Amino acid sequence: MKEPFEWDNYSDQPALLKDKVYKKKMRKKEFASLLKTILISLFILPLSILLTPFVKRKTIDSKLFFSLGVDYQREPQQTIELLNELDVDRVLLRLKLWEMDTIDELKEFILACGNKKIILKVLQDREHIEDNELLKKDFIEIFSKLDGIVDIYEIGSTINRAKWGFFSVDEYNKFYQSVYDLKNKEFQHIKLIGSGVIDFEYHFTAHTLFNLFKYHYDGISSLLYVDRRGAPENAQLGFALSDKIALLSTMVWASPKTKQSLHITEVNWPITGTAPYAPTSEYECIDEESYANFMLRYYMLSFASQQVDSVSWHQLIAPGYGLIDNRDNLIKRPAFTTYKFMLKNLKNAQFLRLDIKRCYYILQCLVDDNLLQIHWSLKDTTLKNEDFFTVYSRDGKVIEDEILNIGAKPIYIYITKAVGKKVQCVEMLHAN
Repeated sequence: MKEPFEWDNYSDQPALLKDKVYKKKMRKKEFASLLKTILISLFILPLSILLTPFVKRKTIDSKLFFSLGVDYQREPQQTIELLNELDVDRVLLRLKLWEMDTIDELKEFILACGNKKIILKVLQDREHIEDNELLKKDFIEIFSKLDGIVDIYEIGSTINRAKWGFFSVDEYNKFYQSVYDLKNKEFQHIKLIGSGVIDFEYHFTAHTLFNLFKYHYDGISSLLYVDRRGAPENAQLGFALSDKIALLSTMVWASPKTKQSLHITEVNWPITGTAPYAPTSEYECIDEESYANFMLRYYMLSFASQQVDSVSWHQLIAPGYGLIDNRDNLIKRPAFTTYKFMLKNLKNAQFLRLDIKRCYYILQCLVDDNLLQIHWSLKDTTLKNEDFFTVYSRDGKVIEDEILNIGAKPIYIYITKAVGKKVQCVEMLHAN
């Protein structure tokens, strides 16, 4: 990245933009676009809220729903082995446009992944935003070299943060338009997703979905972090994670510019005591047990929405927020085992329903014709362990206790009792 932009190798993101004079100048230059963002959102957001109850769920392919972000330059051989150990079928990789000299290394890594589906997030810099010819030249190389081995290209990321290079939505729209025109001209078979707004800032998303640019998305990407609110069930402006997904899905459904496909291409929680690797301040950081609990519950709530096509955890190896800490050796955090057991049970699951009652959650699925329930509660309570239950902890250990403790740490319950050929759904029973 060129001045005044810098990359922070600790947290894998741009450093804060320190040149305030430059930042103010660029914001002023893009004032017309910023005004459009406000006006569009004032109409689209209330309308989308009204339409949300009418948007139907889809049937989500659970095999490709669970995706994992990976740095192809960080312990590449061990990374391939870990991906195979997890048995994950979809992987998200990031390519920096200012590091085009690594594209052959990226291609080699993708080929080593075998038949895994690849989402490639192409990260922008200011030079490529300003130089359209350079942008087209490098995307021709990307599409040509990676043709047939990348499933989806995500064009740009984190467009609503100035340190990532964009100072308005229209700057992003022009950026995406150039790539889309190139696709239509020479690479019509590839799939492009975009928008790339981070956090619950849907006024920016609205502008990417409702505008006069002549482009189209094959799906919408979102970096839907909720870490500043703590648990994924916690509300922001009255919207918990499930509500945020529903609203975003409604906007996708209502937009004429995109297919009805939604991908959460980055999410995590920062881990306490990992500065300077944590991407936020210590205030937002959580302990490793909460990290594993929140991650699993984020996936469960997203899967239960049946409106999100994939969620890519960011990421496999990272000291400040990954499933594995590599500051000394490769140390698997509890969340690694949590992710592995989640995949083992749910990558071939058929969603049935999500029941919520008095902060008690039960996700119900069919797995190989067996009923699986995943229980958790925001208020500690108990449940009788019936003789037709087979119970596992969050990380896959068998639980045989007569009374099950239900709290922030989800448990898996397979219901083995059947009547004829039909498996009975069991209502939750509390032992008081």
